[in-house]
Amino acid sequence: MKIQQLQYIDKAWKIYMHPEDFDRMQCQLVLVFGESSLITDTSVFNYLERSYPEAHIILSSTSGEIIHNDVFDNSVVVTAIEFDNTNIHCVETNINRHKNSYDAGHYLMQQLQQSDLSAAFIISDGTYINGSELVAGFNKTNTKNIPVTGGLAGDGPRFTKTFVGLNQLPAEGVIAAIGFYGKQIQIGHGSFGGWDEFGPVRTITRSDKNILYEIDRKNAFDLYQDYLGPYKEALPGSAMLFPLSVKEPGADKAVVRTILSINEQEGYMVFAGNMPNGSQVRLMKASFNKLIDGSSKAAQHTLVTNPDLAILISCIGRKLILRDRTEEEVHAVNEIFGTATCTTGFYSYGEISPLNAGSLSELHNQTMTITTFTEF
Repeated sequence: MKIQQLQYIDKAWKIYMHPEDFDRMQCQLVLVFGESSLITDTSVFNYLERSYPEAHIILSSTSGEIIHNDVFDNSVVVTAIEFDNTNIHCVETNINRHKNSYDAGHYLMQQLQQSDLSAAFIISDGTYINGSELVAGFNKTNTKNIPVTGGLAGDGPRFTKTFVGLNQLPAEGVIAAIGFYGKQIQIGHGSFGGWDEFGPVRTITRSDKNILYEIDRKNAFDLYQDYLGPYKEALPGSAMLFPLSVKEPGADKAVVRTILSINEQEGYMVFAGNMPNGSQVRLMKASFNKLIDGSSKAAQHTLVTNPDLAILISCIGRKLILRDRTEEEVHAVNEIFGTATCTTGFYSYGEISPLNAGSLSELHNQTMTITTFTEF
C-alpha cells in the first residue's frame, strides 16, 4: 500500500506525504474530507479528478478534518491510496431512492457482496439518514460478520446540511460504501468514548425510532431541561455536552446517543440513532483527560501494530468539549500506532463500528472510532 496525502487550505494545495514510488495513475481510492463549502467547490473536485484519473473519489463534509497529528477547520484533507494486492468496489445511493435508511443500507451491502469481501467502509449523509437503521440494513445479510465501519458526514456545529459524493460533487442524502476484497488486506477497528454516566437510571416509555417523546412517562424534553440546569439556555448546542447512555432490553452494553435537534413546541428530541422503547437511559458527562484517554484505548482496541493507514472518525461533541485540546486525542492515537502509520479522518455526526471483534456493527455517538488498514 502506498499513500499520498494532500491538503487544500487558504486557497492553496499543500503536499503532506508523497512517496517516490507512488503512481497517481495506479491509485484506486481517494478519500476526501472537508468543510462543506470547500468540499462542494467544483474547482476542488476538478483538481482531484485530474490528479487521480483512474481512482474512485469519495468526498464528505465534516465538522473538522484530521491529517497526521493535526486537526483543522475550513480545509480539505486528501488521502490517495494505491493498493498492491487488494481489490475494491465502490457504490453509492441516495436516501430518496429508498423507502427508508434500512432499505438503503440493505441495498448497498447487496451491491458489495462477494465471497471474498473482507470489510466495508461507509460514509453517509449525517442529517437525513437514521444511522441505526442504515447499519441494521447492512447487518441484515452480513452473515459472516464482516467488519462494517465508517461514519456520518458533518456540517461543523450547524447541523443543517451534510454532503457526500462518489466520483461527483457531493450532495445531500448520499451514502457511499467501499468494499475491500481478498486476504491480503487486514482491517482493524476500535471504538471508545470516555464518558461517565450520572443521575438515576430511567426508562424510555415512548419513542418512534430515533425520536424520543417520554422517559418514565414524563415529557422527555422537559426532563432533560431539568437536568441541564444553567446549560438549558444554550440548547440545542449544549445537548452535545450531555449525551444519553442507552441500553436496549437484553443488551450487554450501552451505546451513546447524541441529540441532533429539538422540537420545543411538540416536546420531543431527535437523536442520531434509535431510542427503543423499554431501553434504560442515563445522562453522561465527560472530562478532558478521560476523552483523550478514550482515544488511546480506541487505538489499542484495533489490535493492530503499525498499520499502513488509520482513519479516525470522532464525534463533533468531543471536539466541542475539548476545544483547544482537540489535537491531543489525535496525538494519543498516533502514540499507539507510531510514525509509520498514515493518519486521516474527520469529526462526524455519528460513528460506525462493531463494539467487539466478530460482532455486528452499530452506530455510536460521542466516540473516537478508528479503522485501520494493513496490506500484506
